[in-house]
This record gives sequence, structure tokens and C-alpha cells, in this order.
Amino acid sequence: MAPTNAIHPVATGRAAETVAQHQDPQDLTFYSGWFSPFNQRVWIALEEKGIPYQYKEVDPYKKEEHFLRINPKGLVPAVEYRGKAIYESVVLLEFLEDAYPSYKPNILPSDPYERARQRIWIDHISKAVIPASIRLTMTQPNEQEKLNTARNEFYEALRKLQNEIKGPYFAGEQFTLVDVAIAPWVSRDYVSAEHRGFRREDVGDGWVKYAKAIETRDSVLRTTSERDKVQVMYDKYLRGEAQSEAAKAIRAGRPIP
Repeated sequence: MAPTNAIHPVATGRAAETVAQHQDPQDLTFYSGWFSPFNQRVWIALEEKGIPYQYKEVDPYKKEEHFLRINPKGLVPAVEYRGKAIYESVVLLEFLEDAYPSYKPNILPSDPYERARQRIWIDHISKAVIPASIRLTMTQPNEQEKLNTARNEFYEALRKLQNEIKGPYFAGEQFTLVDVAIAPWVSRDYVSAEHRGFRREDVGDGWVKYAKAIETRDSVLRTTSERDKVQVMYDKYLRGEAQSEAAKAIRAGRPIP
């Protein structure tokens, strides 16, 4: 039996419509957890590029043996490509570019310098933005000093990224890997806004415009479930009770695996 307050078993809303369109077998099988922001990164890229894929939902409470052979960590996202297993969200984003070069748009620039710049800022997202976001969500409202510190840390991480944005997207008119990497946290920042005093305006006007462009991108909308279902997952973080690998890492002061 699933735990009390278990997350919804399948995607809902626009995301459910997208799932229904991707049930036929393909060269690429996408092992997904609709609830995971890391997972949504890869889903956005698949939809953005129009790559054929078969969608398979992974039950986080009962992971099948076949999935655990694909990713021994037991974490989504993962893909099975022509019988071979690949996982880790950022690795998968670059893999999709390499494996499907004819599918457009490209989300990695062709210029070597610009590709390197993308990787630098994805590293910033991984090491600064995401940990700060999780830490803010997990900090309890009765710990006001810690809450203020966590919120300011999140603002600072976002401002550094904001200063590099050309607009409307990170690299200008083209929607690129940096945008894909940050999109799930942008589209879910309402959790911190409603419960932890976060305001996009306090990051800066540039961030407000950028966040709006990201959250209204069609590939983001097509991979987003209903808010009330997403909220159930975040309730555990808001109570400080989350047991995800990311939450455990933040508590222990370790990098997110």
C-alpha cells in the first residue's frame, strides 16, 4: 500500500494529454516520474525537439526490476535507447542533442564558446540555484532568521543568472539548454511564493520577464501537471519531512546526487 499523502500516480492536466500521445514503442523509452523537476527537464527537451519517444511512468513506491537495471540508483529520469540505458538529467539533455541532430530546434548552440558558456551556467544552476531553492522550501517559517538567510541566498543565486540573460531567453531568441535546465524550478516557484515569501520582483525586473517567458513556453506547459497534485509532493518539503535524495543531501550539506 502506498504511504499516506502519496503523490498522485500519474501525470494530470496538460501533461496527461502529452503522455497519452506517447504510448507507442519507439527507439527511445522515457522512464519518467511526472512529479520530478529533474525529470521534467528531459521531458521538455523531448517535446521541444519533437523526438519520438515512448512514455513509461515509474512508481516511486514500487520500482520495477527492469527499471532498476536501467538505473541502479532508482531515480528518474532515465531512458532506454535501442536497448542501452542512460540516466542523469543534464547528461540526457546533451545526449538528445547528439543522438537526434536532425531534430530541431537545437538546444545547444553550435559555437564552441557558447556551448561552454551554457555548461558554466548549468553548473551554476546545479550547484547554487537548485540547492538554494530546496533549502528555502525546507526551512520552517518559525525559524525567521534562517528563513531570511535562505531566501536571500536563493535571490543571490538567481540574480547571478539574471545578469547573464540576453532575453527573452538566456541566449536571446533561441530557447537553449540553460532555459531547459532551470524551467521546472521557475514554473514551480509559486510554492516558495505562497509559503516562504519569495517574490520574483525581489530578484529583479529582468527575472520577472524571463520567468514569464519560461513558464509560458509550450513545451513547459505540455509537461506540467495540475498544481494541486504538484503541491502534495512539496507539502513534505514544506513540513521538512521530505526523504528524496535531494532533500537528504541538503540536510547533510552534500551536493545533490
